[in-house]
Amino acid sequence: MGVTEKAILKALSTVEEPDLKHDLVSLNMIKDLKIEGKNVSFTIILTTPACPLKEFMKTECIKAIHRDVADDLVMDIDTFAEVTSVRDSGPVLPDVKNIIAVSSGKGGVGKSTVCANLAVALAQSGAKVGLIDADIFGPSVPTMFNCENEHPTVKQENGKNIIIPIEQYGVKLISIGLLTPADNAVVWRGPMASSALKQFMTDVDWGPLDYLLIDLPPGTSDIHLTLVQTVPVTGAVIVTTPQKVALADAIKGVAMFKQPQINVPVLGIVENMAYFSPAELPDNKYYIFGKDGGKELADKYDLPLLQQIPISEEIRESGDKGYPFVLKEDNIGIAYNKLAEEVARQIAIRNATIDKTKTVEVN
Repeated sequence: MGVTEKAILKALSTVEEPDLKHDLVSLNMIKDLKIEGKNVSFTIILTTPACPLKEFMKTECIKAIHRDVADDLVMDIDTFAEVTSVRDSGPVLPDVKNIIAVSSGKGGVGKSTVCANLAVALAQSGAKVGLIDADIFGPSVPTMFNCENEHPTVKQENGKNIIIPIEQYGVKLISIGLLTPADNAVVWRGPMASSALKQFMTDVDWGPLDYLLIDLPPGTSDIHLTLVQTVPVTGAVIVTTPQKVALADAIKGVAMFKQPQINVPVLGIVENMAYFSPAELPDNKYYIFGKDGGKELADKYDLPLLQQIPISEEIRESGDKGYPFVLKEDNIGIAYNKLAEEVARQIAIRNATIDKTKTVEVN
Protein backbone atom coordinates (compact mmCIF):
# COMPACT_ATOMS: atom_id res chain seq x y z
CA MET A 1 0.00 0.00 0.00
CA GLY A 2 1.41 3.36 -1.00
CA VAL A 3 2.03 6.34 1.22
CA THR A 4 -1.06 8.56 1.46
CA GLU A 5 -1.55 12.26 2.03
CA LYS A 6 -3.79 11.43 4.98
CA ALA A 7 -1.01 9.43 6.65
CA ILE A 8 1.54 12.22 6.13
CA LEU A 9 -0.80 14.87 7.54
CA LYS A 10 -1.65 12.65 10.52
CA ALA A 11 2.06 12.36 11.31
CA LEU A 12 2.59 16.10 10.89
CA SER A 13 -0.34 16.78 13.22
CA THR A 14 1.93 15.53 16.05
CA VAL A 15 4.48 18.30 15.37
CA GLU A 16 3.88 21.40 17.47
CA GLU A 17 4.79 24.94 16.51
CA PRO A 18 7.03 25.74 19.50
CA ASP A 19 5.76 29.29 20.07
CA LEU A 20 2.09 28.98 19.20
CA LYS A 21 1.67 25.65 21.02
CA HIS A 22 -0.54 24.06 18.36
CA ASP A 23 0.26 21.50 15.69
CA LEU A 24 1.34 22.53 12.19
CA VAL A 25 -1.67 20.98 10.48
CA SER A 26 -4.35 22.67 12.58
CA LEU A 27 -2.47 25.96 12.19
CA ASN A 28 -2.68 25.46 8.39
CA MET A 29 1.11 25.72 8.13
CA ILE A 30 1.56 22.76 5.74
CA LYS A 31 1.14 23.57 2.03
CA ASP A 32 1.86 22.01 -1.36
CA LEU A 33 2.12 18.41 -0.10
CA LYS A 34 3.23 16.05 -2.90
CA ILE A 35 3.97 12.34 -2.82
CA GLU A 36 5.87 10.61 -5.64
CA GLY A 37 6.78 7.06 -4.70
CA LYS A 38 9.10 7.34 -1.71
CA ASN A 39 9.67 11.07 -2.21
CA VAL A 40 7.60 13.45 -0.07
CA SER A 41 7.74 17.22 -0.46
CA PHE A 42 5.85 20.05 1.25
CA THR A 43 6.24 23.63 2.43
CA ILE A 44 6.07 24.88 6.01
CA ILE A 45 4.51 28.34 6.19
CA LEU A 46 6.45 30.36 8.77
CA THR A 47 5.02 33.34 10.67
CA THR A 48 8.10 35.46 9.94
CA PRO A 49 11.16 35.33 7.67
CA ALA A 50 13.30 35.77 10.81
CA CYS A 51 11.98 32.57 12.38
CA PRO A 52 14.84 31.03 14.43
CA LEU A 53 13.06 27.66 14.70
CA LYS A 54 12.59 26.67 11.05
CA GLU A 55 15.40 24.07 11.05
CA PHE A 56 14.04 22.61 14.29
CA MET A 57 10.56 22.29 12.77
CA LYS A 58 11.97 20.65 9.63
CA THR A 59 13.80 18.10 11.78
CA GLU A 60 10.69 17.38 13.85
CA CYS A 61 8.62 16.86 10.69
CA ILE A 62 11.14 14.35 9.33
CA LYS A 63 11.20 12.49 12.66
CA ALA A 64 7.39 12.33 12.81
CA ILE A 65 7.00 11.00 9.24
CA HIS A 66 9.77 8.42 9.64
CA ARG A 67 8.25 7.30 12.94
CA ASP A 68 4.57 7.18 11.96
CA VAL A 69 4.60 6.50 8.20
CA ALA A 70 7.81 4.91 6.88
CA ASP A 71 11.45 5.28 7.79
CA ASP A 72 12.72 5.03 4.18
CA LEU A 73 10.90 8.09 2.81
CA VAL A 74 12.97 10.91 1.33
CA MET A 75 11.83 14.35 2.41
CA ASP A 76 12.16 17.67 0.58
CA ILE A 77 10.89 20.36 2.95
CA ASP A 78 10.78 24.01 1.91
CA THR A 79 9.83 27.04 4.03
CA PHE A 80 7.96 30.17 3.09
CA ALA A 81 7.23 33.14 5.33
CA GLU A 82 3.89 34.90 5.65
CA VAL A 83 4.17 37.55 8.36
CA THR A 84 1.04 37.52 10.50
CA SER A 85 -1.05 40.58 11.30
CA VAL A 86 -4.10 41.42 13.38
CA ARG A 87 -4.42 45.01 12.15
CA ASP A 88 -7.60 46.15 10.46
CA SER A 89 -7.02 47.55 7.00
CA GLY A 90 -8.08 51.09 7.93
CA PRO A 91 -7.45 54.37 6.12
CA VAL A 92 -4.02 54.92 7.73
CA LEU A 93 -1.21 52.57 6.66
CA PRO A 94 -3.60 49.95 5.23
CA ASP A 95 -0.82 47.80 3.74
CA VAL A 96 1.36 47.68 6.87
CA LYS A 97 1.03 44.41 8.77
CA ASN A 98 2.72 45.37 12.05
CA ILE A 99 3.55 48.73 13.63
CA ILE A 100 6.23 48.50 16.31
CA ALA A 101 7.01 51.35 18.72
CA VAL A 102 10.66 51.41 19.82
CA SER A 103 10.77 53.43 23.01
CA SER A 104 13.02 54.38 25.93
CA GLY A 105 12.40 56.15 29.19
CA LYS A 106 15.42 58.42 28.86
CA GLY A 107 17.82 59.61 26.21
CA GLY A 108 21.33 58.29 25.74
CA VAL A 109 20.51 54.59 26.09
CA GLY A 110 21.12 53.81 22.41
CA LYS A 111 17.49 53.45 21.38
CA SER A 112 18.01 54.77 17.86
CA THR A 113 21.08 52.57 17.36
CA VAL A 114 19.08 49.53 18.45
CA CYS A 115 16.15 50.56 16.23
CA ALA A 116 18.33 51.09 13.15
CA ASN A 117 20.10 47.74 13.54
CA LEU A 118 16.83 45.96 14.27
CA ALA A 119 15.28 47.39 11.09
CA VAL A 120 18.23 46.31 8.93
CA ALA A 121 18.34 42.84 10.55
CA LEU A 122 14.63 42.31 9.84
CA ALA A 123 15.14 43.45 6.23
CA GLN A 124 18.10 41.09 5.84
CA SER A 125 15.88 38.22 6.95
CA GLY A 126 13.63 38.87 3.94
CA ALA A 127 10.95 41.04 5.54
CA LYS A 128 9.64 44.31 4.07
CA VAL A 129 10.60 46.99 6.59
CA GLY A 130 10.03 50.71 7.07
CA LEU A 131 11.34 53.08 9.73
CA ILE A 132 9.83 56.37 10.90
CA ASP A 133 12.19 58.64 12.81
CA ALA A 134 9.63 60.13 15.22
CA ASP A 135 12.28 61.89 17.31
CA ILE A 136 11.38 65.19 15.68
CA PHE A 137 13.70 67.35 17.79
CA GLY A 138 16.72 65.03 17.66
CA PRO A 139 16.56 63.01 14.43
CA SER A 140 19.45 60.57 14.05
CA VAL A 141 18.22 58.18 11.35
CA PRO A 142 19.75 60.19 8.44
CA THR A 143 23.20 59.93 10.04
CA MET A 144 22.87 56.26 10.99
CA PHE A 145 21.77 55.35 7.45
CA ASN A 146 24.29 57.58 5.66
CA CYS A 147 21.64 59.59 3.83
CA GLU A 148 22.05 63.02 5.46
CA ASN A 149 22.29 64.76 2.09
CA GLU A 150 19.40 62.93 0.44
CA HIS A 151 15.89 64.32 0.15
CA PRO A 152 12.69 62.37 -0.49
CA THR A 153 10.87 63.04 -3.74
CA VAL A 154 7.19 64.01 -3.90
CA LYS A 155 4.45 62.79 -6.21
CA GLN A 156 0.92 64.03 -6.82
CA GLU A 157 -1.89 61.62 -5.96
CA ASN A 158 -5.52 62.73 -6.10
CA GLY A 159 -4.42 66.35 -5.83
CA LYS A 160 -2.35 65.63 -2.72
CA ASN A 161 1.43 65.68 -2.24
CA ILE A 162 2.70 62.20 -1.30
CA ILE A 163 6.28 61.72 -0.08
CA ILE A 164 8.37 58.85 -1.45
CA PRO A 165 10.56 57.52 1.38
CA ILE A 166 14.32 57.09 1.03
CA GLU A 167 15.44 53.45 0.84
CA GLN A 168 18.76 52.38 2.34
CA TYR A 169 20.07 48.90 3.27
CA GLY A 170 16.68 47.46 2.32
CA VAL A 171 14.75 49.72 4.73
CA LYS A 172 12.33 52.50 3.74
CA LEU A 173 13.04 55.65 5.77
CA ILE A 174 11.48 58.98 6.64
CA SER A 175 12.77 61.58 9.09
CA ILE A 176 12.40 65.29 9.67
CA GLY A 177 16.19 65.30 9.20
CA LEU A 178 15.63 64.42 5.54
CA LEU A 179 13.28 67.37 5.04
CA THR A 180 15.18 70.19 6.79
CA PRO A 181 18.79 71.44 6.54
CA ALA A 182 21.11 69.38 8.75
CA ASP A 183 22.33 72.40 10.75
CA ASN A 184 18.84 73.79 11.42
CA ALA A 185 17.16 73.33 14.80
CA VAL A 186 13.50 72.28 14.76
CA VAL A 187 11.94 74.76 17.18
CA TRP A 188 8.32 73.67 17.32
CA ARG A 189 5.62 73.37 19.91
CA GLY A 190 4.25 69.90 20.68
CA PRO A 191 1.25 70.07 18.31
CA MET A 192 3.52 70.83 15.34
CA ALA A 193 5.75 67.84 16.13
CA SER A 194 2.66 65.65 16.47
CA SER A 195 1.38 66.93 13.14
CA ALA A 196 4.71 65.97 11.51
CA LEU A 197 4.41 62.41 12.84
CA LYS A 198 0.87 62.17 11.50
CA GLN A 199 2.10 63.27 8.08
CA PHE A 200 4.80 60.60 8.17
CA MET A 201 2.03 58.03 8.53
CA THR A 202 -0.65 59.50 6.26
CA ASP A 203 1.28 61.36 3.53
CA VAL A 204 4.10 58.89 2.79
CA ASP A 205 3.88 56.12 0.20
CA TRP A 206 5.02 53.20 2.36
CA GLY A 207 3.49 50.47 0.20
CA PRO A 208 3.18 46.93 1.61
CA LEU A 209 5.32 46.39 4.72
CA ASP A 210 5.68 43.51 7.16
CA TYR A 211 7.06 45.76 9.88
CA LEU A 212 7.01 49.54 10.34
CA LEU A 213 9.28 50.58 13.21
CA ILE A 214 8.65 53.90 14.96
CA ASP A 215 11.77 55.35 16.60
CA LEU A 216 10.10 57.37 19.36
CA PRO A 217 11.70 60.24 21.32
CA PRO A 218 12.72 59.53 24.93
CA GLY A 219 10.12 59.77 27.67
CA THR A 220 6.33 59.85 27.44
CA SER A 221 5.06 62.79 25.44
CA ASP A 222 2.65 64.18 22.84
CA ILE A 223 4.41 62.12 20.18
CA HIS A 224 3.60 58.86 21.96
CA LEU A 225 -0.06 59.82 22.36
CA THR A 226 -0.28 60.93 18.73
CA LEU A 227 1.05 57.55 17.58
CA VAL A 228 -1.45 55.44 19.55
CA GLN A 229 -4.32 57.80 18.64
CA THR A 230 -3.53 57.62 14.90
CA VAL A 231 -2.91 53.89 14.32
CA PRO A 232 -3.35 50.61 16.18
CA VAL A 233 0.15 49.70 17.40
CA THR A 234 1.02 46.01 17.32
CA GLY A 235 3.47 46.23 20.22
CA ALA A 236 6.27 48.16 21.89
CA VAL A 237 9.94 47.39 22.43
CA ILE A 238 11.53 49.11 25.46
CA VAL A 239 15.27 49.90 25.30
CA THR A 240 17.21 50.55 28.50
CA THR A 241 20.71 50.36 29.91
CA PRO A 242 21.39 48.41 33.12
CA GLN A 243 21.91 51.33 35.53
CA LYS A 244 19.27 52.39 38.03
CA VAL A 245 18.65 55.87 36.60
CA ALA A 246 17.79 54.43 33.17
CA LEU A 247 15.67 51.63 34.61
CA ALA A 248 13.58 54.10 36.63
CA ASP A 249 12.58 55.84 33.40
CA ALA A 250 12.13 52.57 31.49
CA ILE A 251 9.58 51.50 34.11
CA LYS A 252 7.56 54.62 33.27
CA GLY A 253 7.67 53.66 29.59
CA VAL A 254 6.35 50.18 30.37
CA ALA A 255 3.64 51.69 32.59
CA MET A 256 2.56 54.09 29.84
CA PHE A 257 1.95 51.33 27.27
CA LYS A 258 0.21 49.18 29.87
CA GLN A 259 -2.28 51.88 30.88
CA PRO A 260 -5.83 50.58 30.26
CA GLN A 261 -6.73 53.44 27.90
CA ILE A 262 -3.56 52.84 25.82
CA ASN A 263 -3.19 49.06 26.17
CA VAL A 264 -0.34 48.44 23.73
CA PRO A 265 1.33 45.05 24.34
CA VAL A 266 4.97 45.34 25.43
CA LEU A 267 6.90 42.80 23.35
CA GLY A 268 9.93 42.86 25.62
CA ILE A 269 13.01 44.63 26.96
CA VAL A 270 16.32 45.26 25.20
CA GLU A 271 19.22 45.73 27.62
CA ASN A 272 21.68 47.89 25.69
CA MET A 273 25.29 48.56 26.77
CA ALA A 274 24.94 45.46 28.95
CA TYR A 275 28.67 44.82 29.25
CA PHE A 276 32.05 45.60 27.66
CA SER A 277 34.43 42.99 26.23
CA PRO A 278 37.87 44.29 25.11
CA ALA A 279 39.05 43.06 21.72
CA GLU A 280 42.18 41.56 23.30
CA LEU A 281 40.10 39.78 26.00
CA PRO A 282 36.91 38.75 24.15
CA ASP A 283 35.86 36.27 26.84
CA ASN A 284 35.96 38.89 29.60
CA LYS A 285 32.86 40.93 30.44
CA TYR A 286 33.02 44.21 32.35
CA TYR A 287 29.69 45.54 33.61
CA ILE A 288 30.29 49.27 33.27
CA PHE A 289 26.69 50.35 33.89
CA GLY A 290 25.74 47.54 36.27
CA LYS A 291 24.81 43.92 35.67
CA ASP A 292 21.49 42.48 34.46
CA GLY A 293 19.38 45.60 35.14
CA GLY A 294 17.31 45.03 31.99
CA LYS A 295 16.92 41.34 32.80
CA GLU A 296 15.66 42.16 36.28
CA LEU A 297 13.21 44.69 34.83
CA ALA A 298 11.91 42.08 32.38
CA ASP A 299 11.53 39.54 35.19
CA LYS A 300 9.73 42.04 37.43
CA TYR A 301 7.05 42.76 34.82
CA ASP A 302 6.97 39.23 33.39
CA LEU A 303 8.25 40.41 29.99
CA PRO A 304 10.68 38.73 27.59
CA LEU A 305 14.31 39.89 27.70
CA LEU A 306 14.73 40.28 23.95
CA GLN A 307 18.52 40.64 23.96
CA GLN A 308 21.51 41.96 25.90
CA ILE A 309 23.63 44.10 23.55
CA PRO A 310 27.23 44.90 24.61
CA ILE A 311 28.78 48.36 24.51
CA SER A 312 31.41 48.70 21.80
CA GLU A 313 33.42 51.47 20.21
CA GLU A 314 32.80 49.77 16.86
CA ILE A 315 29.03 50.16 17.23
CA ARG A 316 29.49 53.89 17.82
CA GLU A 317 31.83 54.19 14.84
CA SER A 318 29.39 52.32 12.59
CA GLY A 319 26.57 54.64 13.63
CA ASP A 320 28.68 57.72 12.92
CA LYS A 321 29.67 56.36 9.51
CA GLY A 322 26.09 55.48 8.62
CA TYR A 323 26.74 51.75 8.30
CA PRO A 324 24.62 49.79 10.79
CA PHE A 325 26.75 47.33 12.70
CA VAL A 326 24.47 44.38 11.97
CA LEU A 327 25.82 44.43 8.40
CA LYS A 328 29.15 43.19 9.80
CA GLU A 329 29.67 39.50 10.51
CA ASP A 330 30.86 39.26 14.10
CA ASN A 331 29.51 38.42 17.55
CA ILE A 332 27.82 41.79 18.12
CA GLY A 333 26.28 41.72 14.65
CA ILE A 334 24.95 38.26 15.50
CA ALA A 335 23.42 39.73 18.69
CA TYR A 336 21.39 42.17 16.57
CA ASN A 337 20.26 39.33 14.30
CA LYS A 338 19.15 37.35 17.35
CA LEU A 339 17.29 40.47 18.55
CA ALA A 340 15.44 40.62 15.21
CA GLU A 341 14.56 36.91 15.46
CA GLU A 342 13.21 37.36 18.98
CA VAL A 343 11.22 40.50 18.13
CA ALA A 344 9.68 38.76 15.10
CA ARG A 345 8.92 35.74 17.28
CA GLN A 346 7.22 37.84 19.97
CA ILE A 347 5.14 39.62 17.29
CA ALA A 348 3.98 36.25 15.93
CA ILE A 349 3.06 35.05 19.44
CA ARG A 350 1.30 38.34 20.16
CA ASN A 351 -0.73 38.13 16.96
CA ALA A 352 -1.76 34.55 17.71
CA THR A 353 -2.71 35.05 21.37
CA ILE A 354 -3.83 38.66 21.98
CA ASP A 355 -6.76 40.60 20.55
CA LYS A 356 -6.27 43.43 18.08
CA THR A 357 -4.88 46.68 19.44
CA LYS A 358 -7.25 49.58 18.87
CA THR A 359 -6.53 53.24 18.28
CA VAL A 360 -6.67 55.18 21.53
CA GLU A 361 -9.26 57.80 22.33
CA VAL A 362 -7.63 60.20 24.82
CA ASN A 363 -9.43 63.35 25.86
